Amino acid sequence: MKNKTLLENSKKPFPIIIAILGIALALALNIARLNLLSVVNVAFMCIVSACIFIGVIFCKKLYNWFLVGYGASAIGIFIYYLIWGADAGFGAFSSGKAGWTSADNPLFAGEGNFLTRLAGGLLLLLPCIIAVILLVVTVKKLNAKVALQRIFTSLLSIALAGTTVLYVLTMNLRSDPNVVRLQEGHDDYLDGVDKAKSCSPNVLFILMDDMGYGDTSLNGAIYDTPNMDRIGEEGLNFDNFYSSYSVCSPARFALMTGRYPFRGYADNVIYPTVDTLSPFAQTRIFNSIEMGNNCDGMLGDEITVAEVFKNAGYNTGAFGKWHLGDYGEYLPTNQGFDYFYGSHHVNDMTPFYHVQEENGEYEIVKGTDDLHDENGKKDQGEMTTWIHEEITDWITEQVTESNEPFFAYYATPWPHAPLFVGDEFDGKTGMGTYADCITEFDYYLGELFNTLEELGVMDDTIIVFTSDNGPALEGSAGELRGGKYTAYEAGQKVPFMIRWGNNDNLWKAGETRSQSATLVDMFPTLVELCNITGDSGKTNYLPFDREIDGVSIVPLLKNDTVIHTEEYPILHMKRESLKAIQYTVPTSEILKKNEYKDYTYPVLTENKYITFKYFQNIQNDNSAFFDKYRKNWLHILSDDAGENLNRSSVYPTVAEEMNQKMNDIMKDFKNNRRGVNDEYYDN
Repeated sequence: MKNKTLLENSKKPFPIIIAILGIALALALNIARLNLLSVVNVAFMCIVSACIFIGVIFCKKLYNWFLVGYGASAIGIFIYYLIWGADAGFGAFSSGKAGWTSADNPLFAGEGNFLTRLAGGLLLLLPCIIAVILLVVTVKKLNAKVALQRIFTSLLSIALAGTTVLYVLTMNLRSDPNVVRLQEGHDDYLDGVDKAKSCSPNVLFILMDDMGYGDTSLNGAIYDTPNMDRIGEEGLNFDNFYSSYSVCSPARFALMTGRYPFRGYADNVIYPTVDTLSPFAQTRIFNSIEMGNNCDGMLGDEITVAEVFKNAGYNTGAFGKWHLGDYGEYLPTNQGFDYFYGSHHVNDMTPFYHVQEENGEYEIVKGTDDLHDENGKKDQGEMTTWIHEEITDWITEQVTESNEPFFAYYATPWPHAPLFVGDEFDGKTGMGTYADCITEFDYYLGELFNTLEELGVMDDTIIVFTSDNGPALEGSAGELRGGKYTAYEAGQKVPFMIRWGNNDNLWKAGETRSQSATLVDMFPTLVELCNITGDSGKTNYLPFDREIDGVSIVPLLKNDTVIHTEEYPILHMKRESLKAIQYTVPTSEILKKNEYKDYTYPVLTENKYITFKYFQNIQNDNSAFFDKYRKNWLHILSDDAGENLNRSSVYPTVAEEMNQKMNDIMKDFKNNRRGVNDEYYDN
């Protein structure tokens, strides 16, 4: 009897098209090597499983070509993660939230190997495989029992759809970055770093989160921040310091590498990749979409300032918020830090927990119970205390038990929303939780300074204080326009202070610096200040295989020298696009141009230098006119820090030059995304 359910050689076009499409998607995934295509493939599998269900229920047929398309796509995903997977391959069964990425389970949830990815891939696909096999067996073995065959095929088609959905929730979505890798130059450079001298200064780098330019009392805050102010009063305070991005992760990338985040596919917020069985599990694919090319954080072949100091013999520790990746090569202790305590993610993200991490393996030490009250409501009020205790204990241990200097990165999660504060400081200022939160952090900063004094290393420690970007929901940016995630001044202009008691007369305490600097400058600056050398004595030893966008601000520290000229502009970027550039020029150079020689504007007559900032095309920051854009806008920040006036009609030549400069920079970026020094790799 002819099989009435299975059409072995159906000539209907739709099932054949489905089969061809499945094969094409599988090939595209493995040729293009884009993690996002695995999501497209698994979505296709869901659609095909629905088609199989419809065919069985309504057409009373199981089309072979549907199975071919389904199988091709599934095999394509399996092969892709077998070869290019970035972890052990067990997907959501290895939830980092449950602690599976600890050293106790390296093969199950760590980097893994070919065999673990093979086992993991088969385990995840096994329910789908079983459902397909049972479907085919049912059709072939029960062809004489039509009624029973229809019942079983109907049930199994439903099961296939269900197992496909299960696969969506459990599948591995971590794969190796498909980018130009710079590991050879990374290793060569770090191998050449010389051991630091015994008299080398310690470094304490303090990074606030979403703190505005006007959020210290030294810059005009209406509440007191005496310990933050102490850094500037006993050191230097900057009037014009910029983060190198207006949102968290990219700014931290810039600080760590001395490079603009475009170089490392880090142009947006990095989301958790922790596997979860939660429906949709949206954060598991955000990075692949937003950052592209399978990047899930700061790439391991980036050279970080922590790696430089570690190779120079410093003890390195990071405390607080990381926000540059949560597994494998992206973890802080795989990026140059000996020890990390804090969170890989942001306090408004899920999951959120505190870990202790060493050697690329971590243990969750503050989990859900610690970060919620008895009613299950989020409560992060103790985080300032926890982080303070950790960094204090770590610094004390380094000073008392080691002869090596330390590099401590203190990245507080505050005052990023949602805001919380300890009971002792709740309501202390009478100005709300924002001011209370900063006041609490300032108090514990003073306690940390007391510890440095007691250990006798306060003046031997370079203390840097700044923020990753401007204010978000609360906070002050003074007169500046915009806020977090905008290219206007309030998005990137942040407080900056530096203190070093034993600075060999580089500067006098209590002075102010007015010239501009930015976060990418910190890498070369700290290398110079700490006299990090390489290749047996070469000073100012910087990476040679890649572009370093920052410049040392040591000349600025000495005598307020202009460092960000037309040759080294400050960039304001957003989501892989250059929104604005700024640089400082001598007024005399402007007056040399014929169109300006007779002008007697105060900004030209009263300033030796003036700073221009230019927007090609930027959305209006006024929500009432969100559909309006400012095009060809030129500002002079020297007398208009609020970006209130468009000067392009008055200085058309300057506007034209800056417009062309922006085009050239973006062209260079796109032609050499990673900023590779071709001479090094050609040799």
